[in-house]
Order: sequence, then C-alpha cells, then structure tokens
Amino acid sequence: MALKPEPTAPFHSVQYALRVLETVSKHGNGVLDIQISRETGLPAGHLAPLLLMLRREGYVEQVTDGAYVIGASLLLLGSGASRRQALETKLQQTLDQLRDSVGAAVYISRYVDGEIRVTQYADGPRTPAVNEWVDFRSAAHASAIGKCLLTQLDQNGRRDHISRHKIARLTSRTITNEKVLFSKLDSQPATVPVLDLQEYAVGTVCAAVPLTAGSSAGCLALSLPVEDAHRLRSAADTLNRRAAPVLLSLAL
Repeated sequence: MALKPEPTAPFHSVQYALRVLETVSKHGNGVLDIQISRETGLPAGHLAPLLLMLRREGYVEQVTDGAYVIGASLLLLGSGASRRQALETKLQQTLDQLRDSVGAAVYISRYVDGEIRVTQYADGPRTPAVNEWVDFRSAAHASAIGKCLLTQLDQNGRRDHISRHKIARLTSRTITNEKVLFSKLDSQPATVPVLDLQEYAVGTVCAAVPLTAGSSAGCLALSLPVEDAHRLRSAADTLNRRAAPVLLSLAL
C-alpha cells in the first residue's frame, strides 16, 4: 500500500510543533520565544499559535520570566515501559475534550495492513457513537472514515482494497459505482473534511479529516444523528482546526 503525498495543513503544523519541542527540550533552563523563532526559523506570527496550542495540551509550560520549558505531558511521554499507556491516556483525554468541544462522538482510525481500524473513540450519553451495523472494514466506500482513508491511498491501494471489500449498497445514498467513487475521492480537497450524508447508515451523518503520520494513513472523524445535520459543517471545521494536537500525540 502506497500513500499519496500529504499536503494537509495539520501535518505541516505538527512538523513545526515538533521542531519547537526539540528546541525547548534542548534548553533545559528555559528559552524565550524570540530564541525559539531564531532557532526554528518560524516567524512570530506562526510561532505564537503553536506555542499556545502546546501550552494548552501541556507539552510546554511558560515560567515567570516568560521562558518556555517542557511540560508535564511531554515528560509523561518520555521513555520506559509505560510510554504506550501514557500516550493512549493522553490521546484519550484529547479525544474527550474534542468530543465536548464539537458536541459529537469522535473517532481515530488508521489504515493498517490493508484494513480499516478504529483505534480509539470518545462518546457519551449526549454524543452516542454510530451504530456499526456493517463492519467499517467492509464499508470504506460509504463511511466518512473509509473515504478519508481511501483518499490517502494511491490508485493501486484503492483498487486492492475494493477488490477485497466489494462495494455494496448500504443506503439509497451509497455510491456503488467504482469509477464514480474514485472520481469523487480524486476531487476531494486535501484540507476539506470528507462527509458522509447517510451513505453508511440512515439517520447518521459523519465527517472525517486526514491524520497522516509517517507511513501510516489515519483520520479523525465525528458522527451526529441526522436531526443535528445542520451542525455537521461547523463541527467538521472545528475538527479540522483541532487535528494538529491529536496528530502531535500520535507523532510523539
């Protein structure tokens, strides 16, 4: 499976954030934003929102003289046998906050060994998860998660997936023509959320944005009952803006 080149804004934001974290970590006694800007090459206008995001997520802290030092979240994700559990815990906290922010169930999914896997999610009494009435692995052509992951594959990767998971009509809105499906995937702007308007399940609408870290295709998604469909686009925009902290957790 080969990934297409990944030009999305969240991915580049995370590259910059990692560069900032490397600089802060190098200065054990703290470093001012002016020095961070000088060493990373990031202008102040780009650096300021990154530092704000990193402070909000607990990866850096600002001490009394205005200098930045590494934060508790970054220390927690250091080394040792508990690193994986710490990372999953931090990621779950981020998903819980995102669920409350968008008012919808949220999911992280990856494309691993030719299959779609929902690896973590956050739901609640007021934000129920979608009813997986058809296995997501067999519904890539219909679900927002599946379509978002397929957009990150090259043509051969897509054809391989469809050859193993035949296109089936799940609702009256499901695209069942491979040529039409691939055309829509090709025309999907990289920075615009992928939508599912009752294509996977009647009564549910969904949105997904790509999360590509290294050689792994992934996505961040949300689902809403159809009566809340009027909130889908605004919720999807919030999801897209908040993708960088989630990807940062995956990249560390």
